[in-house]
Amino acid sequence: MGLTAIKLELLVASLAVAGLVTTVWWIWPQLSARTIPSILGRVGVLLLNQILTLATLGLALNNYFGFYGSWADLLGTDTPQSAPIVADQGAGVPPPAEVTSGVQVISTTRVPLISGRNGDAGGRLQQVVISGATSRLSSPAYVYLPPQYFEERYADTRFPVIVALTGYPGDARNLVTRMNMPIVAAKAIDRREMMPAIMVLMRPTVAPPRDTECVDVPDGPQAETYFTKDLREAMASGFRVGTDAANWGILGASTGGYCALKVAMRHPEAYSAAVSLSGYLKPPIDATTGDLFGGSRKLRNENDMMWRLAHLPHPPISVLVTSSRQGESNYQSTLAFLQAVKPPMQASSLILPSGGHNFNTWSREVPQALPWLVQQLHMPAHASPASPTPSPRS
Repeated sequence: MGLTAIKLELLVASLAVAGLVTTVWWIWPQLSARTIPSILGRVGVLLLNQILTLATLGLALNNYFGFYGSWADLLGTDTPQSAPIVADQGAGVPPPAEVTSGVQVISTTRVPLISGRNGDAGGRLQQVVISGATSRLSSPAYVYLPPQYFEERYADTRFPVIVALTGYPGDARNLVTRMNMPIVAAKAIDRREMMPAIMVLMRPTVAPPRDTECVDVPDGPQAETYFTKDLREAMASGFRVGTDAANWGILGASTGGYCALKVAMRHPEAYSAAVSLSGYLKPPIDATTGDLFGGSRKLRNENDMMWRLAHLPHPPISVLVTSSRQGESNYQSTLAFLQAVKPPMQASSLILPSGGHNFNTWSREVPQALPWLVQQLHMPAHASPASPTPSPRS
């Protein structure tokens, strides 16, 4: 019986209720004597009832939030090898530790890399704060710089950029410690599965504690402007990055997945490709978001991705959306999205047999999703001809 099966939840809940009733009406009177066996019996009965109650609550919460989609997902026995391949449908000295055009570098660490071919480092990870001149928003982030960024032959090379977002409320450290994105990127670059790229790892919550869903809120935080204008300008001022949309991609999980998809669809002049890991297609309105649209139905519709596909021209971008046949609530909506996409927009999918709305599932998807995203991008026009990596797909 599957972990998310309603039958399992009802069975455990029934056992919990039956156990409580049986204990009160029959077992407890039988164990009322003040003897050691009776005392031990009462303790055992209490523990059993507590376990059944906690199991019922755990199953209900897991089914509601979609943390784990299967027993293998819960136990951590799902491996990246069980994931299907993506199926198409339809470099120098590190920047100074100071504020430079909106980027303040706090610290720098090396990214470990075990390579059978050489002992090159996997690049460097910088903890930064990125501030926006137009939105006047600032956010902590991590910037991954590939090893090529520091090599002399790449001294005049500018690099493509991937913006990676967590869910809400999220912590940028999760992209490093839970999803291992710098190490995944370093290994993929080392194996020539993707060209060298810079990554900006951050959370979509740029006006905490409010969940802005990457929206320019009327008379509120201008989160969309931050991601489509300020972030790009700050990175271009502080690092050797490309400035064309063809050089920029965006990836996110959950809320970050919605943001990635929405930002690319609404701003193809800023991002040419996006990956949505377990993302949804329209923003929720709740206590964490407040009124995101100032009562404007037009603005609400424009931030609904299915509405955009039905009523607006499809942008010339490439997107990858992920879900799981078992365990994720966005499976059907993901299929509907894929069916609605028309050229010049291109959509691909990565569908797991099972998986929950959690880091374990996203960690299985990132080793395929990240190279796919970089392959959609182009090296900036003035890239060094000495690059040893293959050219990306168009």
